[in-house]
Amino acid sequence: MQWDWGEGPKLGDQRTSLWCAWLSWSRFRVVIAVQDKTIPTIAACLDQTFRAFGGVPTYCLTDNEKTVTTTHIAKIAVRNPDIVPIGRFYGTVIRTCMPADPASKGGVENAVKIAKRDLVPTATNLRPAYNSFAEIEQACDEFMAEVNGRVHRETRRAPIEMLGEERFRLHQLPEHPYTAALGLTRQVHPKDSTIQVEQVRYSVPHSHAGRQVFIRWHGDQLVVTAIIDGVPVQIARHQRSTPGNPVILDEHYPDAPRGLRVPKPQTAAEEAFLQIGPGAAAWLEEAAAEGTRGIASKMAEAVALAKLRGTTAVDRALGTAAMAGRFTDGDLRSIMDHQQFNDGPAETSRAGEDHSLQPGTGGWSGFGRRAADDTHPDLR
Repeated sequence: MQWDWGEGPKLGDQRTSLWCAWLSWSRFRVVIAVQDKTIPTIAACLDQTFRAFGGVPTYCLTDNEKTVTTTHIAKIAVRNPDIVPIGRFYGTVIRTCMPADPASKGGVENAVKIAKRDLVPTATNLRPAYNSFAEIEQACDEFMAEVNGRVHRETRRAPIEMLGEERFRLHQLPEHPYTAALGLTRQVHPKDSTIQVEQVRYSVPHSHAGRQVFIRWHGDQLVVTAIIDGVPVQIARHQRSTPGNPVILDEHYPDAPRGLRVPKPQTAAEEAFLQIGPGAAAWLEEAAAEGTRGIASKMAEAVALAKLRGTTAVDRALGTAAMAGRFTDGDLRSIMDHQQFNDGPAETSRAGEDHSLQPGTGGWSGFGRRAADDTHPDLR
């Protein structure tokens, strides 16, 4: 296998890189978008690449970057001691190209060129700019599916087809990925989906709540990595903060944004009520906010009405009651009776500072006038 780096698309002012790996016989390619080129990232990319291959090649050839080669003595590359145990873990030998010898790594350089041509937005390919890192990752997946599925001009066969034969020459993959380079472990808090690093809370995607993740610093950025389907994947990246200033991202909580409470049934009675529909959930939230008494009994009444008159009618009436602020006994039946004979939408009225639902005092304007008229001399 050969691998090299290419300049990836930019996300605003942030630079990205493309990991490009290439099996020399089948021409099968793996392209992974990353945000740094550190040792932990290389470990994660190697693991992901080997699992895409379905095995580990005997040799891995790459360029002489500082993460792989620290120096040359008598033209002998001195390997970076941090990358040696990674190769030993997977049972492969990491080699480097001869300096100033393009022929020794021409294959992978061509793979990088093709990947950059198709993935990086330019005036030539008219590819639009990316709005998120997830879009770049998706573009890489689509690119790999395309190039590995079409017939190669040299072999006259599709790389994915040839990979099936080349797998018999690859070594067996370890069951678990190499995690020693991924950093320290942290347990994600099961309730708020955060981790604590240096007395600061940082959020991670809610799907990892209660699980173990790995954290490391890359400059002033906190990199959080998780093992997903046996593969190390970067799930979050935060700027360093200080105690008392937690870093919480809304996109880590897509199902329940911060500040919004979503009813979650805890009993069979609550579940039966909320299954009526969104109107039931709205009614419960508004009734609870108003401090309504006897909510449980009113919920049971709504469930009974739903069995008799259908969930659609009851859910509609509950939604109307929530908007109008009507939570007293008999309100639900009254609204349903009205909606049964007046199917058109009606404007709801709700008591407030500018409007009251209490009847006016106009009816009191003639009070006492009849008695005065009875005593008038002309009317005796």
